[in-house]
Amino acid sequence: MSEQPDELDGDGEVRALDLGAFDHGDRRAPDGPAEAATLLRDGELDLEGRLLDASNVTLIGAIRTDTLAAGCVYKPVAGERPLWDFPDGTLAGREIGAYLVSEATGWSIVPPTVLRDGPFGTGMVQLWIDGDPTVDLPHFVRRDVPQLRRIAVFDAVVNNADRKGSHLIPMRDGHVYGVDHGICFATEPKLRTLLWRWAGQPLPVEALTVLERLTDDLLGDLGEQLHEHLTRREVRRTQQRVAELLRTGVHPQPSGDWPALPWPPF
Repeated sequence: MSEQPDELDGDGEVRALDLGAFDHGDRRAPDGPAEAATLLRDGELDLEGRLLDASNVTLIGAIRTDTLAAGCVYKPVAGERPLWDFPDGTLAGREIGAYLVSEATGWSIVPPTVLRDGPFGTGMVQLWIDGDPTVDLPHFVRRDVPQLRRIAVFDAVVNNADRKGSHLIPMRDGHVYGVDHGICFATEPKLRTLLWRWAGQPLPVEALTVLERLTDDLLGDLGEQLHEHLTRREVRRTQQRVAELLRTGVHPQPSGDWPALPWPPF
């Protein structure tokens, strides 16, 4: 991911944690989302550090089975900071909900993510993604590229209240991941993002096709899966946001009732 993980050494000083230094033995990285899901669900967690600038407890380490291994992020529910506008203990479930919607779009915006037990109780476990370190994020977020535009549509669907630039992970092959979706799916409009470039512009044909498919999915299996992590009203409002995007056919604009930009932006 884009943040640099840290750990405390024996003297209490913070130092950079090199995920590449983990000894995975003969284990290999997962090949595709199915293997990644198996690894995240069944693997043994070896926690080594914490993202100190994260607002909620975000732990970093390795996850391994007999044959597979990778870096991962673990966010235990017990480490969630209470928020006035989101019910306590729900942020991990919202991360799972965002992953489910991401997979339904076919855009693979959110890295493989599961909800499972861990050393500090139930929490979200997500595959660690190493992005392209040469990308200048402040410049990148201003680009007019399809990958960012898809994320803008995705954020409108899940009502992302915190799309910072540091929550975007550009890859060397051009793909862009998005992370940190714990404050999504509010019932009130809370879209807060750096990706307003297309506000008021017509949605691409690709996005309209995806939204039409989401309409059906939210009434079927996707909706049932989301009900395991969100309230009925939150799922219903997600359906309504998709319907509104299809009705207007344009990217949403800031509402004026909620800060349009996240702070800090990176």
